[in-house]
Amino acid sequence: MSRLSAATSELPFTLKDLRSAIPSYCFEPSLPRSLAYFLLDIGIITGLFVAAPTIQAWWVWPLYWFAQGTMFWALFVVGHDCGHGSFSKYKWVNNLVGHLSHTPILVPFHGWRISHRTHHANTGNLDTDESWYPVSEMKYDEMTWPEKLVRFYLPLIAYPVYLFRRSPSRPGGSHFLPDSPLFKPSEKWDVITSTVWLLGMLALLAVIGSQIGWLALGAYYGVPYVIFVMWLDLVTYLHHTEADIPWYPDEDWFFLKGALSTIDRDYGIFNPIHHDIGTHVAHHIFLSIPHYHLQAATEAIKPILGGYYRKSTAPIWQSFWRSYRTCHFVPDQGSPVYYQRAQQR
Repeated sequence: MSRLSAATSELPFTLKDLRSAIPSYCFEPSLPRSLAYFLLDIGIITGLFVAAPTIQAWWVWPLYWFAQGTMFWALFVVGHDCGHGSFSKYKWVNNLVGHLSHTPILVPFHGWRISHRTHHANTGNLDTDESWYPVSEMKYDEMTWPEKLVRFYLPLIAYPVYLFRRSPSRPGGSHFLPDSPLFKPSEKWDVITSTVWLLGMLALLAVIGSQIGWLALGAYYGVPYVIFVMWLDLVTYLHHTEADIPWYPDEDWFFLKGALSTIDRDYGIFNPIHHDIGTHVAHHIFLSIPHYHLQAATEAIKPILGGYYRKSTAPIWQSFWRSYRTCHFVPDQGSPVYYQRAQQR
């Protein structure tokens, strides 16, 4: 992969050019097909829960934890489509299935949906992006030890902290409270609704834990939840963290240029399991495309994007380790800017 020659403010193609190249069917969600993915994920998760009490050998438990946590992640991706309105043409269906997908894995659907919408509307913008944006060198030097610990040394368990506290350099805000700076006053009842759903799920887990024991609840649900969080943080981190991805200050940013500040990655056998979420460039340009049409859309726009299209086929853990070691902050000035590695400070 080579760095974009993105010093100019314009691209050699437009959003309309890309839209015209994609077959029209790619923008049409199929409710039966979307429901099939949702029901398949729910079915596998239920089957794993039913099988868990029969586990006898200790070495089977790690297999169960990884499989169940991976399926939690797959279910999150279904809710992700719901949040973008690409699950179906019906808002009430998207909201219902979104809550049914996200509440069991302790994600506030509307709270996440709104902050994720902000991320998509501001991708690549140093000043207004919402998810895994870089900090400036000055901010890096000012960060407290706990902030650096979560952001740079424990990035694969950062998501629950983000839900409660948001990210560095942004006004603190909870995804569970309607008065958070993340939300508009008109979104109050959406946020409250999702928080109530989540409280109901926590109450259900408390009842289950009191019946089967807290250790059993941890084995059946708690450890898979941690695996899910690690999947979520790993994939979202790798969507936007790479040494050659450009970032722009607000005055030199526009939507399409920013939308290209992401990268497609190959997760091997996990691609169909987590619904091709690694096919991310086309998703950021046209977020209304259902996940099952993203590959076709990508092939359609690649000839137009040319060198502006990024894809890495490197092993995922190799990519993570490289970015983990080298992507810490961006220069305080310039446009575009790229991640730099922090020296010992």
